[in-house]
Amino acid sequence: MGLAGVAAGAGYLSMRASKTDDNGPDPGPPGKSPVAVLKAASYDEDLVAKIREGAMLCGLDVRGKRVLLKPNLVEFDSATAINTDVAVIAAALAAFRSLGAADVRIGEGPGHRRDTLGLAEEARYLRGVPEFERVFTDLNRDDVGPVDNFAGERFYFPETVLGADLIVSLAKMKTHHWAGATLSMKNLFGLVPGAVYGWPKNKLHYIGIPRAIAELNRTFRNTFALVDGIVGMEGNGPIQGRPKHAGVLVMGADLAAVDSTCCRIMGIDPAKVEYLRLAARIGHVRESGIEQRGESPTAVRTNFELIHQFRNLRLA
Repeated sequence: MGLAGVAAGAGYLSMRASKTDDNGPDPGPPGKSPVAVLKAASYDEDLVAKIREGAMLCGLDVRGKRVLLKPNLVEFDSATAINTDVAVIAAALAAFRSLGAADVRIGEGPGHRRDTLGLAEEARYLRGVPEFERVFTDLNRDDVGPVDNFAGERFYFPETVLGADLIVSLAKMKTHHWAGATLSMKNLFGLVPGAVYGWPKNKLHYIGIPRAIAELNRTFRNTFALVDGIVGMEGNGPIQGRPKHAGVLVMGADLAAVDSTCCRIMGIDPAKVEYLRLAARIGHVRESGIEQRGESPTAVRTNFELIHQFRNLRLA
């Protein structure tokens, strides 16, 4: 079993605490993290070219690597903005193949529903992604292997995940009724096998959602984020909100930096999002640690409506 890129304890600090003083999140690791923001007005644009451009702007090299694309597939609903759009998945598959990846697969372990292929059919993945069933793995039911020191204990993850050289979080830009926002880091919940930990990934809820999000980000460092913000979701997300057009794709290898940039685009202060504060020791949350490429988050900002208990997250 390969554990390429998985830092399951060594070299990374515990997520038990992070700075929470008035100076904001931890300043993060040395250097800056590049994050690309590209305009995409609709799903009819040349998304393959957009993804290739974003990868280039972020200095991503996938030649010879085994790549796992992890979309956000949640519910039986193709009429709203719950799931990662099929056009983004098809474009990512083509783009990473064209960039020289040795193998590109798609994997997802939905947290709410057990009929993963039924969800994929409803979301038009089977029709819209070439050879979808051949390249797809249901991560809820895949064979598993151990990873030590996940939230202080041994955890089991799908072999498809552990064998990937690069995991690409194809997240949806959405608000979340418990976490405030769900983006590339929260999307990693789908790496946790439901057949082992239940639906809706009960073990993660016992750990606590913010801590579990940060632990996934700490454990899987071989990641790249591609957030579908062409049409996101605002209000009572991640399922019952309303579609919100933001017209962007956001990409980068530092998932905390990508999610912080997405928050700024959504009009959310990332310094007030608990899971981002926890992740700030190994990723960049502060603007000073992020090198913005492509569009400025300020130039494409469009405030997402927040439910009442998260209105304090609003960016000034």
